Amino acid sequence: MKLRFTKMQGLGNDFVVIDATRQAVELTPARVQAIADRHFGVGCDQLLVVEPATQAGVDFRYRIFNADGGEVEQCGNGARCFVRFVHDKQLTDKGEIRVETRSGIIAPRLREDGLVTVDMGVPELAPAKIPFVSDSDAVVQPLQVGDEVVAITAVSMGNPHAVQVVADVDRAPVADQGALIERHERFPARVNAGFMQVVAPQHVRLRVFERGAGETLACGTGACAAVVAGILRGLLVSPVRVDTRGGTLEIAWGGPGTPVQMTGPAVSVFEGELEVR
Repeated sequence: MKLRFTKMQGLGNDFVVIDATRQAVELTPARVQAIADRHFGVGCDQLLVVEPATQAGVDFRYRIFNADGGEVEQCGNGARCFVRFVHDKQLTDKGEIRVETRSGIIAPRLREDGLVTVDMGVPELAPAKIPFVSDSDAVVQPLQVGDEVVAITAVSMGNPHAVQVVADVDRAPVADQGALIERHERFPARVNAGFMQVVAPQHVRLRVFERGAGETLACGTGACAAVVAGILRGLLVSPVRVDTRGGTLEIAWGGPGTPVQMTGPAVSVFEGELEVR
């Protein structure tokens, strides 16, 4: 099967984007893994698929596959690349579109300055809906990770996140601890592990070990979850600048019951055609 694709990136979080509105696409976990392989394929953190909408009142359907082949609910940096892609490919001329995902409707908007703002929806804090196994709905909860206990805040931005505050993200045990948190038994759907350093009430540094992808240069939903966690813990005030290893996002949140707004760049890198077996 030959697939036309576009390689894109949002703050170094890189994607292979495939238009399934103009070509037949049949994906399996093995095919996704082959495309995502950085030595034998194109290479990416996630593969994004643009599909026709399946319900009224929306413009497209957005599917996200991690590098390990698993399909997931949401990807913030990918959402910005999505709206850039459908504009560049002239699939729409709308400045703001409504897109269906596995976790609900999002509304990305391409701004005149080239940045993209995405309404990421209302964060979910109820443990059962994240999902997170807990008898408490406390904002900060202990989590046994290996030989130590860390304090995390569990948040879903359409996908689950466990955010902890660290003194210095450069020294945080992201690889070792992140891998343990990702598959922790208290997160039955696995989880993205966020490590946040508070620089100032409106400025944080962030690293994220993503579910199914490992540490990435940036994670849009991770940035949203981190800001939500920081505001709930009384450490941050909206809007917040989030510095990742790949660049900067601006996250705004008005508090429980209101949607999170994420603003950042989306860039096309190159296009090509790939033979997928």
